[in-house]
Amino acid sequence: MLRIILIYGLIGGLIVSVPMNVMMLVWGKEAQGSLVIGYTTMIVALTTIFIGVKSYRDKALGGVIKFFPALLVGLGISVVASVIYVAAWDLSLTLTHWDFMADYTRGQIEAQKAKGVAGPQLDAYIAEMNAMKANYANPLYRWSMTFIEPFPVGVLISLISAALLRNSRFMPARKI
Repeated sequence: MLRIILIYGLIGGLIVSVPMNVMMLVWGKEAQGSLVIGYTTMIVALTTIFIGVKSYRDKALGGVIKFFPALLVGLGISVVASVIYVAAWDLSLTLTHWDFMADYTRGQIEAQKAKGVAGPQLDAYIAEMNAMKANYANPLYRWSMTFIEPFPVGVLISLISAALLRNSRFMPARKI
């Protein structure tokens, strides 16, 4: 089981990380607006969860798996892929020297000003954004915030995969 988790987690992590790093290195800060591309890549990458659970079911368990073991394999793959994503994000920030959180907080403050927020309400929001920026400078905080981008998607795909693949008649193993 561990071998399947590591292999498919690594593949999923690379599928989501390589395009992100390429976009960051080629387009720099301009790549930040591509949330659709980012989450689409994440979903494609995390289909390795389904493939990994199916592989484990068919090869290691003879074509039969229960829901919770399937879920555990899926969650394991999600954790490995998410950790690789975190490492790739930090690598991207390091290689591009991009202060993501400074740009993010500046954009959020400008959006509040554009909405007409002013005075004490704006001051409180600016203080909140500055606190977020200070927290993000802490690697443990940044890593945990980055981890929760792909991991919930992985949990959802793990649940769907476990629900579908617990039925041995769903995409049964091929006999050779």
